[in-house]
This record gives sequence, C-alpha cells and structure tokens, in this order.
Amino acid sequence: MNLKIPMKNALLFICTITLITTLGCSQHAETTTTIKAPLPAQEKFRLIFGGTDIGGMLVNRDAEKIKIDYSFSNNGRGASSKEVLKLSDAGLPIDWQITGKTVFGNEVNEQFSLQNKMASWKSSAESGSAKFDNNAIYIAQNSSPYALFIYAKALLEQPNQSLSALPSGELTITEVEQVKLTDINTMKVNATVYAINGIALDPSYIALDENQHLIAFLSPRAVVIREGFEQQNKILSDLAANLNASRFDKIAKKATHQYQKPVRINNVRIFDPIKLQLTAAQSVLINNDKITAIEPLLDTPKTGEVMIDGNGGTLIPGMYEMHGHMSDNDALLNVMAGVTSVRDMGNEIKILDPLIEKIESNQIIGPRITKSGFIEGKSEFSAATGEMASTEQEAIDLVNMYGEKGGYFQIKIYSSINGDWVPAMAKAAKKHGIRVTGHIPAFSTVDEMIAAGYDEITHINQAMLSWVLDRSEDTRTLYRITGMKRFIDLDLNSEKVQNTLNTMAEKNIAVDPTIVIHEFGLTARNGTTRAGTIDYIDNMPVGVQRNAKVALLNVADQAEDDAYRLAFDKIIATLTMMHKKGIFLVPGTDLGGAFELHRELELFKKVGMTNAEVLRRASYDMANYLGYGEQLGSIEVGKLADFFLVPGDPLADIRAIKTVSMVSKGGVIYFPSEVYPEFGIKPFTAIPKVVELN
Repeated sequence: MNLKIPMKNALLFICTITLITTLGCSQHAETTTTIKAPLPAQEKFRLIFGGTDIGGMLVNRDAEKIKIDYSFSNNGRGASSKEVLKLSDAGLPIDWQITGKTVFGNEVNEQFSLQNKMASWKSSAESGSAKFDNNAIYIAQNSSPYALFIYAKALLEQPNQSLSALPSGELTITEVEQVKLTDINTMKVNATVYAINGIALDPSYIALDENQHLIAFLSPRAVVIREGFEQQNKILSDLAANLNASRFDKIAKKATHQYQKPVRINNVRIFDPIKLQLTAAQSVLINNDKITAIEPLLDTPKTGEVMIDGNGGTLIPGMYEMHGHMSDNDALLNVMAGVTSVRDMGNEIKILDPLIEKIESNQIIGPRITKSGFIEGKSEFSAATGEMASTEQEAIDLVNMYGEKGGYFQIKIYSSINGDWVPAMAKAAKKHGIRVTGHIPAFSTVDEMIAAGYDEITHINQAMLSWVLDRSEDTRTLYRITGMKRFIDLDLNSEKVQNTLNTMAEKNIAVDPTIVIHEFGLTARNGTTRAGTIDYIDNMPVGVQRNAKVALLNVADQAEDDAYRLAFDKIIATLTMMHKKGIFLVPGTDLGGAFELHRELELFKKVGMTNAEVLRRASYDMANYLGYGEQLGSIEVGKLADFFLVPGDPLADIRAIKTVSMVSKGGVIYFPSEVYPEFGIKPFTAIPKVVELN
C-alpha cells in the first residue's frame, strides 16, 4: 500500500547555481535552473538501534565503481558485508558483488552481472537469469541499506516512478513526507522521505536531501543516518513510527467491521478445549464484545441481526503467541492469523505503551498484549532493547520501576545480567506480584536460576546449554547457537539432566521453548524453502519467498549439517521428556508469531500432544496461565468474543488453522482476505457470506 501525499510545488536546495539567460533581442526573461551537487567520493553513515550506535556504513565511489562496507554488532552477534557495484547510465545495477556474513554467521556470496543483454544472479537463496531490457532493477538478497538509495535514484528517474524487479515483481516509490534536519554544525537540511514498495511485506522508508543524496534509512527502531546527523535519529524513528501508524490506521478503517446489531456466526462446529472435541453444527451470537448465546444453527437470517455464514467450518478460541516483540506489523498479522492475544517478551516502554493504546482504541488492528519488563546487563554484548543495569542495585531498581508502573505479568532477565543479582531481582519481583523468566545469564546455569527464583525458562536451548557448555563459555556470543551442536552427545537420562527436569516439575517451572526458531536455525539450508513456511510461502511476496530459502547459520560441511539436524532431534526429545514429566510448555515463536505460531503449534505435536491438546494449549491453557481464564480461552456464553473461523477440521489436520476466513476480537470482525493484499499476500480463503437484516 502506498501512502500518497501531494508533492510540494517547490523544494529548497542547498548548493544550487542560478543561471540567468537572455532570450531574444528586446525582451529579457530570467530562468532558474537547479543543478544538484554530484555525489561525494565518500559517504559515512551510522546505524542507531533503539538509540544506541551499533554499527556503520562507509561508501566510496569513483568513476567506475561504488564500494560499500557495512557492519553492526548487537546482542552478541552481528553482520558485515562488502559490496562492489557498477551502475548503468540510467542508474541500474549492471554488476554487483556482495560478500560477508549474516547476523548468525551464514556466509554471503552474492553476484549479479549483465552480459550480452542477459542478466544473471546467484545468492544463497537462488540463481537465475533473464533478458535485460534496460527497464528492470535487480533486488539484492543480502545488500546493505545503501541498496535502497540505488533503487530510489533509479525509480525517481522513471516517468511513472516504477520499475520491474529482478528476479520478479515490481518496485514503486512514493513521496510521503518532508522533514527538516540539523547536523552537528547547525546546518539545516530539508529532507524528503520516500516509501519504496515491492520488496517485502511493508514499505521501506528513506530520506533524501535537496540534492537527492541519501541522508537516512528510517524505521521505528533502527535508523541508518549520515554522520553528523546522529542526534536526529529520534526525529526520523518517530517519523517512521507515524508513517507506519498512518498506514495501519488506513488498513484498520477499511478492514474493521463493527456492526451496530448482534452478530451471529452460523453453521459452525465449535472447538471445546475442555472436552477436546468439536460440537455439532451450531450458531454463536455476539453482542458488543461478548458471547451472548450458543444456539442451534439457523436456516435463515434473523431480523435485527448480522449473520455470517460459517459454512460448516470450525470456530476456535483465539490463540496466544507467548513470545512476541510487538510492532504495528506483527500486531495486525497476528490477529489475521487467529492470534488474538500476545505476551510481549521485551520492548521499549516508549514503543509498547503507545502501541497498546492504539490497539485498544481501535486505531490499528492488534491483539490483546500482556507485558514483560525487559532487563539486560550492560556489556559489550548487550541487547539494545528494554532497560539496562550496570549494578545489582540498578537491576533491582528496574524491577521496582516495572512493578510500580503496573500492568506487567513478569520481568524478563537477559544474557548480560550478572547471575549473582538474580536472587535479589526475583525477590523484588515477587513483592510486586510479578513473575520472573528469561535467558540463563552468561556463566550461570539453569539450576542456579531456578534456585534464584525463576518461574519460567525462555528458549529450550538456554536450559540445555547448561548441560553441555563449560561455565567459562560465553552464551552472550554465538555459543548459544553454535554450542547446540554438542546436544548430540547429551545423555538425557544422565543425573544432571534428570535432576534439572525433576526440580522443574516439582517447582512448576514452565518452559517457553520457541521450537520454531530452533527448527529454523538448526535445519534451514540455503536454497531450500524451510519447513515452517512450506504451507503458505507461495502466497507471499517474492522477497518473503526468497528469505524462506536462506539459512540462519553457516554450515561448513556435511558433518556440521548432520550435527545441527541431530541437535534439533535432541531438542524434540528433551521437550518430549519434559512434557511426560508434566513440565508446562508454552507456545511462542520469537519470530513475530502469526504464520510462525501456526508452525510452532504443529511442532508441539512432535512432543506428544494430540491436535486437540495443541489447540487447548494455544488457547484455554494460555488464558488461564496468564490469568484471563474467566474472560478468554474458550467459546462460552459470557466470555469475550475472541475466536476465529477456519473452513477445515483442525482436529483431523492441525494445518487447518493456517487458512483463517474470519476473526472476532472482542466482537469486532475481520476478514483476513480483505487485509492480505495490502501486504502483497495472496488471500488463502474466500470471505464468508454476510447478511444483514433490518
């Protein structure tokens, strides 16, 4: 979806030359021609994430080539790349070489070239070729943010500001805003912000100065900005947040159905999470935000009601994503996937609170959000999220801050916290009636954190690494990923493993395993569509399809390939043992939820749950776990109307939850097939028939 704001009639330019030309012999006219300054030989940019400088980008150019060095480091991991790029006279890439590594160490070696009017490309996701007609632009798989500037410049030269994209699709650019920026020398710049569409689910925003030189790439949390303008990063991140809000506000106005009369969902089988079965075909009546009746199905609509035809499908209580980090995008797509509630596992207060406010006022579409207070220790490996402490007292103060602020289900402790601080942090949390969860801090063990007061463990690998790593090995680094190779030699019946599991069972310590992210990390391979996306990937935009073919980790050889796959098998075996012992497993993804949560639930079957038990765990059990059981978790008279409709039978095939035709959240109705085209997603189902009788 393009945001369309009228172009300004005139732009102010710095570094312009005014030429006065005499026309004719007896008459004079003044003509002003604006000449943009050429691009400098060198440009420098900084990457600001959550207000913290975590990396940079250096661009050097000569008459023939553009060379780009880009790198950043955050949360104990980072990415880096080197690019060499040649452009045609029209600004289109004709040769592009990219080498480096991704955030989790996957090797990057991408190539694009043009020879004899044939374009050829090869990346970790794919290889291909196509005839090149000087009217298409290659979209790089692993480029730096500077690629957006390359695309923008080429698009702005086009009469319709669009170009065909290679390997497929179309790019468009739209002016969306203008903003005044000031550098450290108080020089003022009038920047124009553009939205580039066609690469991913959401627009990419960039700001160009008066000479159409790159000044920034902007998003609500991360800004890549020209050196000298670093102090302007909040202006740009706030602007990106406002642009997103405007976009999602427009989608909400179009897709939100709030009827002024009772709504009946007719001819549906209802999933009963207590009996673990489907009812016979019935109808569910909702008035305002609550379920007011469950009655036999009707043959004809009733006067004074809105009837939505369920067509014999299944009505399922709204599901929970228990490991989210919410944004506008995630909020909307979760609801469309039947995920009406999310436990946010760590976010900036300034981001999460306004998001919740916008959702609750129906300004944007989003789930009910349960908050976690994120606390990290200050170190060279710190995550630039939430709040950070450098001493035990600072950590305790942060716990008290969250507790006094109110509305927090738990605190989440992260990897750079000193494990010795946790008992005092947990004690403070319990005084406020909030729970304690998190990673296992570096140089600590799962047993120590359970003894210190943890109520839940975040990520199954965090617990398992305690059994295979030496205390000196730093899990703030990629050890927490690559160290999982050692799982293959782990004896689950050993005393150390059994002692931990038995203690967890006795103390009711829950686990948020995030199975799907481990499946992604340990089993995804370059060039092959990863397992978790197969059922929906053909409906996604090309950029999402390409990303689904990229591994998370670098796999050196067949032996390492086998080790990672066997490590995932050991994770499943561990979770199966936990489930048998009665350790409570909660479904979350750390990948945004929505379609990923569908896969997480599919993987829950591998630990010994039936389809019905999986659905119960995702809805009824989570509502009770979070303390909302009296209002949510099942489709019963008097409860809030949070549920979704699928055409199939998820008790016969759990994958039926992946095709959602209708969602109700608090009696507000949404049809995902109305929303998905806004993201370039091909709808999965038809919109149910709606009849309204006065």
